[in-house]
Amino acid sequence: MKWAWKIGTYAGIDVFIHATFLLIIGWVGFTHWQQTGTLAGTLEGILFTLALFGCVVLHEFGHALTARRYGIKTRDITLYPIGGVARLEKMPDQPIQEFWVALAGPAVNVVIAALLFGWLLISNTLAPLSGISVTGGPLLERLMLVNVSLVLFNLLPAFPMDGGRVVRALLAMRMEYTRATQIAATIGQGMALIFGFIGLFSNPFLLFIAFFVWIGAGQEASLVQMKNSLGGIPVGRAMLTDFRSVSPRDTLGRVVELILSGSQTDFPVVNGSAVVGVLTRGDVLLALSRQGQDATVESIMRRQFQTADANEMLELAFARLQECDCHTVPVTLRGQLVGLLTSDNIGEFLMIQSALRQAGPAAQPARPWGALPGGL
Repeated sequence: MKWAWKIGTYAGIDVFIHATFLLIIGWVGFTHWQQTGTLAGTLEGILFTLALFGCVVLHEFGHALTARRYGIKTRDITLYPIGGVARLEKMPDQPIQEFWVALAGPAVNVVIAALLFGWLLISNTLAPLSGISVTGGPLLERLMLVNVSLVLFNLLPAFPMDGGRVVRALLAMRMEYTRATQIAATIGQGMALIFGFIGLFSNPFLLFIAFFVWIGAGQEASLVQMKNSLGGIPVGRAMLTDFRSVSPRDTLGRVVELILSGSQTDFPVVNGSAVVGVLTRGDVLLALSRQGQDATVESIMRRQFQTADANEMLELAFARLQECDCHTVPVTLRGQLVGLLTSDNIGEFLMIQSALRQAGPAAQPARPWGALPGGL
């Protein structure tokens, strides 16, 4: 992952810290130095921030481990200045599962706040709330209040935040999933407008939150709409059939010629009739800078890759394309390479289908794009 560093692994899930996270550490240290003028005060501010983001990591593990109960893996967890993101391989198939996965994160913060409150009571160190601020007061009590704030904030119905996903799950129990997503996204973008308006006159940080919610809600709605549009369509209708392949024995010089002669950037590697690898443009550029044009495809091709069958449903192949760290999926028919599937050509296919639907049934082609004899 670019601009991110791995800081640990738990339960098989890698945790990364994004480079931009260092900005908030620097800002916290600078502001506390200005306020206290002491090294101790500065370090306490940084320690509090690290403890806060430790709670955020636990929050994300709440989502990840609950999703695992439903057979959904988590690729990784990354810390950003605005919070943490757990990248699930896919969303739960059933609304009730999404409901529990969404609530699991805030539930972790509830437990943390309750444990801290219990400790403060037992140790008789609970201070009056009037003396607590973001930068002032006992560290553990401030951490308790921040966890309470995280619960309240995350449960706001601002899709794609946790509260918005809860709303989507509840709606999806009573209506079609795409419609539920559109309603939740509209509510989320409405909340984003409120955040932005308040941020203009009070806290500028709310403007960043408003931007995040607005963009996230729109992207989630578009993604679900795309998946819904792909239902019932075989891969063979959307795949690229005009493509070039390379041999494991080809040199990078040959690959460079293919890249410059057309628009294709990723290539299936074929040995005889079998697909044995995938060669990406990024890998080619990296190898050129290190090994030169005489290096062979076999030395840099990716041997772990996804494939799709030409007769399987496009929705399933598209989900697999999103889950893997790849841009191109070879398509086979009875073991033979017949096409390539990329996010770009799926998008173009959907745009063409939308235009044809608007034109009416008379404009529909007599034979689907990419159709092959004997199976599609």
